[in-house]
Formats: sequence, C-alpha cells, structure tokens
Amino acid sequence: MPNIFNLGGESKNAVFKKDIIKYFVANGNSTIQELAKDTLLSVPTVTKAVTELIELGYIVEYGKQETSEGRRPILYGLNPESGFFVGVEIKVDFINLGLMNFRGDMVELDDNVPCRVDNTMESVEELCRLVKQFIDKSEVDKSRIQNIMFCISGRVNSATGYSHTLYNFSEQPLTRLLSDILGYRVDIENDTRAFAYGEYTKGVVRGERDVLFINASWGLGLGIIVDGELYRGKSGFAGEFGHTHMFDNDILCHCGKKGCLETEASGSAMQRIVRRRIEEGETSFLTSHTGDIYSLESIIEAINDEDPLCIDVVEHVGQRLGESVANLINLFNPELVVIGGVLSRAGDFLLQAVGASVRKYSLSIVNRDTRLCLSKLNERGGIIGTCMLARKSILD
Repeated sequence: MPNIFNLGGESKNAVFKKDIIKYFVANGNSTIQELAKDTLLSVPTVTKAVTELIELGYIVEYGKQETSEGRRPILYGLNPESGFFVGVEIKVDFINLGLMNFRGDMVELDDNVPCRVDNTMESVEELCRLVKQFIDKSEVDKSRIQNIMFCISGRVNSATGYSHTLYNFSEQPLTRLLSDILGYRVDIENDTRAFAYGEYTKGVVRGERDVLFINASWGLGLGIIVDGELYRGKSGFAGEFGHTHMFDNDILCHCGKKGCLETEASGSAMQRIVRRRIEEGETSFLTSHTGDIYSLESIIEAINDEDPLCIDVVEHVGQRLGESVANLINLFNPELVVIGGVLSRAGDFLLQAVGASVRKYSLSIVNRDTRLCLSKLNERGGIIGTCMLARKSILD
C-alpha cells in the first residue's frame, strides 16, 4: 500500500485525494453527497476520487445512512487498518509508546518504559531499541506504519528536524538520525505542543478554534492553537511561557536566568516551597509518608488528602500562574484555556486559584468569552497528541 503522502506526487488529483482523507479525518463517516457539498465539487468528481481511494485501501463503505424517506445513501469513511502511526513521548527517565490506527484509535500502549534519557548516542540507541521492540511485538502489518513521531521537551524545530535541548550532539537533523536507525519516516515535536494537540483533538475542546494549553508540570510550557492549527513561531520555539521574566527574585531557573515565571509557578516551585516550609517546622501529612516525601506525586496526593500546608502552597502557585494566564488572555483573547500537566491533578484547588487571579488581572470584557478548565486527558494527553500529530504530519 502506498504512503498517503505519495499518492501520485503533487498532482491535482493526488492533492484532491489527500483533501478527501483530511475531510474524513475531521468529520468522520460521510456520504458522497455531503462530501461534494462541503468540497464544492461535483458528485461525479468526488465519486471517482472516492472509488480510487477504496481501490487503494484507504476508504471503506460503512453501510447505508439512516434516513426518514427516500433512498438511503452509502456512508464512507477511513479504513482503520490502512495506516498506523507510532508516538514516542520522552520523559525524564522513561518513555511512553503508543500505536494508533488511521482512524485515530489507540491500538497499543506501553506506559512508563524505563529508558536512559541523556544527550548521548548511547541514549539514542537505547531509545530506538525500545521503539523497535514495541513495533515488533505489535500485531499490525509493519509495512503500514507510515510515521513515527517523537515528542521532546525543550526547544524543538519540527520543520528542520532539529532538537536544540536534547539529542543535539549531531550536526545532522535528529529526524534523519532516528529514521536511519529505525527505517521509518520520523518527525519530532515539542512535548507541550503535542499535549496541546492531543487535548484539542481528543480532549476537553468543544469546537473551540483558538485555544491555549498550559503544561504545568515540573516546568511550565504553553501550547498555542490559532484557528485550529498549532502555532510554532519562526524557529519552532513559540510557547516558552515558563521563561518569561516575571519576578525580581534570586532564584536560578534551570534555563540559567533568574526571575522566570517557572521559579514561582511550576511543580519545581511547589516542591521547593513545600520543602522549605516543612524544614522550617510547619506541619504536614507528608512527614508521616515513606519514600520521597517531596516528590510531585507525594505533594499532589497530600493536596487531594486535604493537607492544609500543601493546599496553601498549591493555591499560592495557582495565584502566581493565574496572573500570567491573565496576561495571555489579554494578549490572545482565546476561546479556551486548558490547564494540564502534573499540577492539574490538584483539581479545583489549582483551578480556583488560577481563576481568581484571571478575574482579578485580566480585562473583564476579554475574559468573559474565555472558558478556563482542566485537562481531560491528564497523563494520556502527551502520547495521544504525539500519535495524532504523526498522522497529521503526513497529511500536511
């Protein structure tokens, strides 16, 4: 089966076929008549293209549409087995792997696979070995895997294929290095943008086209969706929200600068504040826990167990975060702001604090049309978005 991005090159017919597939991706199953109406093309033209896509295996019939009267038209849609996409979400010391079919259904998922993640060729080789193992154990036709997408934290230029924060030891693009080892087409994307796209396509979005996604985890990132498309900026680095200068403090951010938003409104900030206050003698449920009592997981658990100290800290962090979200709302006037990442598991304790600051510091005429909510996908957002972007990449 040919790859969808090579259906006859850039001919008018090939572009039209790709547009039809994009239509089915966006709208689900449809009839020839609906497709012709929405594409402003004649029924014979659409029928011919759909027939050719059926012969190629990308489109299948899904029976007849239920109607109250007249002849029932045939429904057509994507063949889920016609193509598969692998997503690889790279975390601090593990990876998440997903395999998605052409219709967008997750068919395989491996969470929390231990992996050495550092800036060396040995780390890349281990990463590729784990990806190969994941593919080999799947039951899908390997020839139908059309793309592998890696999402990586930090500065990532998806257009050039370079990662400037991790795996940046080679002069050649990271995508080429990975593709040479794996034997498949490879793309890369920033982790927050992947998470944002996952939430946009499979999460909490209800038809909004202008969306901001706040990735509040150990650090702080921003995914920007404008008119339904990811905004990456000139060099692919848009969204470095956590490194905007906000405070006159002496706290050194991991980027090497002081006063970044991330130093007061992130998981690392929350951990630092909780540790300091407990060491200064304040009482917390955490002191009776075993293991790493200062891990983000432990702190989030304590918040949800209604530990007064941890609730006070998350509300403080949420207020600081909300001040900057208010600025974003004033700048972008978005329809929706989604709070995701590890901190979103603090639920309403975080959301209410962010919302209070948003109402206080943004213009009411601007924020009244903006919905603020928590992520629906939680920890699944990154891997879902990565797989969905792998499919989107071959259709763009």
